[in-house]
Amino acid sequence: MSEAERIQKVLAAAGVASRRAVEEMVVQGRITVNGKSARLGQRIDPDRDAVEVDGIPVGLRADLAYYLLNKPPGAVTTASDPQGRPTVVAMVPDEPRVFPVGRLDADSEGLLLLTNDGELTHRLTHPSFGVDKEYLAHVGGRPGRGALRQLREGVELDDGLARAVAVSLLAPSVVRIVVHEGRNRMVRRMCDAVGHPVIRLVRTRIGALADRKLPPGQWRELSRSEVRMLERQTADR
Repeated sequence: MSEAERIQKVLAAAGVASRRAVEEMVVQGRITVNGKSARLGQRIDPDRDAVEVDGIPVGLRADLAYYLLNKPPGAVTTASDPQGRPTVVAMVPDEPRVFPVGRLDADSEGLLLLTNDGELTHRLTHPSFGVDKEYLAHVGGRPGRGALRQLREGVELDDGLARAVAVSLLAPSVVRIVVHEGRNRMVRRMCDAVGHPVIRLVRTRIGALADRKLPPGQWRELSRSEVRMLERQTADR
């Protein structure tokens, strides 16, 4: 059970700002606790109280964990697999228990966030928050302008229209695709629909979160500044 501490101490420890800066935010009315304006010197319980800065929820619980994994091909985005395939959850620490944010199919690879922060998970995965997911797709054939235009304007899939918010050709058979949704195998199905099936698919960015140096199969903890960045990016629109 956590104990109540002064709000400036809690938010400074969470990496929001220095204690003095937090005090200024309180005076400016930029911080709320359980929906009400915070008060100078107010004590809060990180495990119980809901705190927002400029309308953005801030994760404060002591047990919150945020891991960035470079998923290798063949691993499944589940906690267990009846076929005995490696799982992404088994690639990060056992405690506290975390869950993947969204999915990458078994054949795909690249960046995957795992956390036990349910609020942030919702905001990162719901398309209404418009968080970019960037992929590099090595495809069959050489996509022309028409195929790229189709991806931008949208292609009809069996579960509805799907469109990329950005598309560019990086090499004759390598397409950079940015989407806001995370439907099952969506990028692969979009490329199939325009006649260029995916040979290899790598997620390279989640919002502004990227790491070109993280080796496949390896993970690292997010820094406090990275967590705050994701919270700001997923503020209500």
